Amino acid sequence: MKKTDICTIENSKIVVNEQIIFESQTDNFQDFAKEAYKSLELNYPKFHKMDNLSKLAFLASEMILKNDDHSKTALVFANKSSSLDTDFKYQESINSQENYFPSPAIFVYTLPNICVGEISIRHKMQTENAFFVLDELDEEFLNDYSEQILQSGKAQKVLCSWVELYQESYQAFVYLLNK
Repeated sequence: MKKTDICTIENSKIVVNEQIIFESQTDNFQDFAKEAYKSLELNYPKFHKMDNLSKLAFLASEMILKNDDHSKTALVFANKSSSLDTDFKYQESINSQENYFPSPAIFVYTLPNICVGEISIRHKMQTENAFFVLDELDEEFLNDYSEQILQSGKAQKVLCSWVELYQESYQAFVYLLNK
């Protein structure tokens, strides 16, 4: 397997193959994500409805996938916090006695694999996908799992990703594996 195209997002920077693609002065992830989306001219209106984890995964994936045909690209993602950031927001909407209104729009994102679904829809991917919750980034595990997918013939490429987001702490590490 050959690793190509690496994207990292952290500390208000998007870096692709060691080159800074976008940088912001804001410390707030939501503001950073909006600025990046606008600056990079991504043009995907569903982005604005996504939770922060999905936005992080989407931004990093877009830097690698671009507008190429990825219908035969599998997705193997992982993080530590699952969808905990969104889960807390949803729980707050349930707990509020004054403003009790559990939002279906938030509830949709209370599973970490929803971000994988958003990327699959965007790129018309029709292959395998998985989202693992691990204690830490385990690149060997992601690569071994991806190798099985590639050897099975179910995909020609695999987009691997560590997308961790909890409150204002976030990090994305995304790379493409080829046979």
